[in-house]
Amino acid sequence: MKIFVAGGAGYIGSRLAPDLLIHHYDVTVADLMWFGNHLPEGVNLIEKDVFDLTSKDLDGFDQVIFLGGVSNDPMAEFSPSTNFISNAAAPGYLAYIAKEAGVSRYIYADSCSVYGYAADQLYSETDPVTCSYPYGLSKLQGEFGAMQLQDDSFSVICLRQGTVSGYSPRMRFDLIINTMYMSAMTQKKITVNNPSIWRPILAIEDAVMAYIRSIQADPKISGIFNVASGNFTVGQVADRIWETLSKKFGMQIDMDIKNIEDYRNYKVTTQKAQNVLGAKFKGSIESVLSELAQNFPEGFAFDQDNFYNIRVFEKLFK
Repeated sequence: MKIFVAGGAGYIGSRLAPDLLIHHYDVTVADLMWFGNHLPEGVNLIEKDVFDLTSKDLDGFDQVIFLGGVSNDPMAEFSPSTNFISNAAAPGYLAYIAKEAGVSRYIYADSCSVYGYAADQLYSETDPVTCSYPYGLSKLQGEFGAMQLQDDSFSVICLRQGTVSGYSPRMRFDLIINTMYMSAMTQKKITVNNPSIWRPILAIEDAVMAYIRSIQADPKISGIFNVASGNFTVGQVADRIWETLSKKFGMQIDMDIKNIEDYRNYKVTTQKAQNVLGAKFKGSIESVLSELAQNFPEGFAFDQDNFYNIRVFEKLFK
């Protein structure tokens, strides 16, 4: 099977691509290489923007995965116009030319950010979305554009991902568990902006699994799926990181608890992904920390610009 991955040289793609090769898929990645190339040998690479692709570029591919776009709130707020182009228009355009090329399935890297603020409700895919900020809105628009193209010959799967954390060859330290781990290692302190806010957390190993399950799903399956390893308050995440690092490494770590208002607060059910896609979520806060500790011990140079998307983004678009 031939798989085309747009934005596949990023944080998730650099972890997904080796697994696709293990499954003997023929993999081509299109990426602008903002963060370098950390892909394994055997991946075909095209240095190209999504909007420069045409249906001819996708001829012969069985499935297309969209992993591109602006990846978090700071980037979206720095340049809202770029955010809406990259997250709202690009996924719909890529789905359109994929269908035109005869591709049978399109998989979109969606986000649970579309749920916005919902303090007490466990959200399923059929519940209304309430986001009103640039990143969440743009992801919802990208989802809508892709889903409009679904029919009997063109499957569309949108994976609404929780906040991803864990090790990747193209590493990021601007994601909740990764950030707290980095802070503990460098400052001996974990900062919690609002301990009561809920987040669905997605271990990157579970993210990769969800894409594999989507690729392998019955051709007739389409739809929107929540994917997360579990729901936690930010305070719970911090406590479990503190406990793990204190017990495992004997580190003395301080907790800096703030009460900064946050307009994102949501938790989700993943029952549909488990029942329809066969997803089995095995990741945990502890398994993510184990990955990070193996690859980034105390003394590692955590402050490199390439580990923080907003720093690279600011340099590119100032």
